[in-house]
Amino acid sequence: MSSSDRLLGQMTATVTQGGPSRFLSPPPAPSWTGPDSTQGSDVRRVLVIDDNPAIHRDFQKLLCPDSGAASDLDALDAAIFGAPAPVARTTFQVDGVCQGQEGFEKARRMQRTGRPYALMFVDMRMPPGWDGIETIERIWCECPDIEAVICSAYSDYSWHDVIRRLKRPELRLLRKPFESKDALELAWSLTSRWLKRGARR
Repeated sequence: MSSSDRLLGQMTATVTQGGPSRFLSPPPAPSWTGPDSTQGSDVRRVLVIDDNPAIHRDFQKLLCPDSGAASDLDALDAAIFGAPAPVARTTFQVDGVCQGQEGFEKARRMQRTGRPYALMFVDMRMPPGWDGIETIERIWCECPDIEAVICSAYSDYSWHDVIRRLKRPELRLLRKPFESKDALELAWSLTSRWLKRGARR
């Protein structure tokens, strides 16, 4: 049996045996930490601060798809078609918390251990604790370089009031319910800006 036949058989067996699906996985715990992929310099650490665990799951699924399945498909392509080895994938590490205070502590801890977050997605309403504005304000006092996106379905503040209070016109807004492509575009563009800013220092 050729190597491509063996690989195809393994992948078929995984499907027919009803292996776990990353799209049907349970939501993460209220506070959770994704795999710390520290290999390479292009790790983009993202913090999701939202009191809805389903939002955590959406970001995890969007930014950290099953790399194992992707690697199997790359290997199958190479075995069958002689395709070149794939280039190294950019790695996102996604962590999540349900309250602003927890997000502040997590961001400060990562900053102090030399593994700062590049980007945070922050919900506007997170009762009973801080709202999104206060959360971002406090995190920026400790971690001024982190990029921020406010995620909200509500209009608790006008955008003018938000910018006036936080004094950061580059802040972004992602309206809920949001499209995956919009969230992914923000994650790529803002973490890229964060990496370039660090490279200039």
